[in-house]
Amino acid sequence: MSDEQKTTEQPSSNGDAAVASGNGHVPTPEEVIEAIRVVVDPEIGISIVDLGLVYDVAVEDGVAKVTYTLTSMGCPVGPLIESQMQQVLSLLPNLEGSEFTMVFRPPWGPEMMSDEAKAALGYL
Repeated sequence: MSDEQKTTEQPSSNGDAAVASGNGHVPTPEEVIEAIRVVVDPEIGISIVDLGLVYDVAVEDGVAKVTYTLTSMGCPVGPLIESQMQQVLSLLPNLEGSEFTMVFRPPWGPEMMSDEAKAALGYL
């Protein structure tokens, strides 16, 4: 695999409980994004969603597939961010697992941040 892409897969820790709930609603990509909005880049103190680090979210066959980046290739908190995303997504009912793909193309830039993040960091 190239230096620019890494994929990891995580089973959900709540699969049996979710099936037992009887609800059957599989989270939408928008619900997955809202769930991972609580994950904060520990070096910056802002949500990875608001920073624009989450490039794409899909849900296929009950598995959330998240494509994300880091603020730089040498960012030391990548494993922590991915672990936190996995923990948050494991709490979503009826989600059977999650897959994470870290990419560095397109490269992240401040223009990818939400207006709230830009304001918090003095870009507005």
